[in-house]
Amino acid sequence: MTHRQPVALVTGASRGIGAEIARRLAADGFAVAVHYVRSSRAAEAVAAEIRAAGGRAEPVQADLADPAAAAALFAAAEAALGPVHVLVANAGMMALSPLEALSDADLEAQLALNLAAPLRLMREAARRLPRGGRIVALSSSVVGLSQPGYGVYAATKAGLEAATRVLAKELGPKGIAVNAVAPGPVATELFLEGKSDELVARIAAMNPAGRLGAPGDIAPVVAFLAGPDAAWISGQTIRANGGVV
Repeated sequence: MTHRQPVALVTGASRGIGAEIARRLAADGFAVAVHYVRSSRAAEAVAAEIRAAGGRAEPVQADLADPAAAAALFAAAEAALGPVHVLVANAGMMALSPLEALSDADLEAQLALNLAAPLRLMREAARRLPRGGRIVALSSSVVGLSQPGYGVYAATKAGLEAATRVLAKELGPKGIAVNAVAPGPVATELFLEGKSDELVARIAAMNPAGRLGAPGDIAPVVAFLAGPDAAWISGQTIRANGGVV
């Protein structure tokens, strides 16, 4: 394979939804930059799995809370695989708390990683992606669910959805489509951490399908938006949540 192969940069791709997106995009013919912060072994395992299946993938490290990380991450991906065609801004964090009990540290951390970081990545993508490029931001259906304890997390994702709509209009003349995917509750480490089995069961029962989502429910939606059939879709948020909201 040559560097003419389209390249996808997937943030937070060492595990969970991000890892499944990386695998799916590789299966669809993309070379994949597998971003991680600290989980180098997990990221290398995802990349190795893609290579074993005949694809191209390289782990790329960056702490996205650092304002300089977006440009450095794109540069690393380009050096490893070639020019980036698709950005999937998936990395994020969740620190649940009623607003009255929210610490400044948790507030600042979520604003930095869930809103400022993807905005910087999207800004960098706007500067670098070629005509026909794609930007897909991962939002969350908690924007519509409005569950107690999710105030800051939902606010960051609502802001990301608003930025997606604006950037779609700004990049339309360049032929670059910008969309968001908003999963509902998905059985990942990020979601399950700190939740009792009883609480998880209650959340699963909220869904008309009677279950939590899986990373495999989300990756095909991202892959569609990243692919040629979605060229006329831009500025949209797809709520991939089984009908929970």
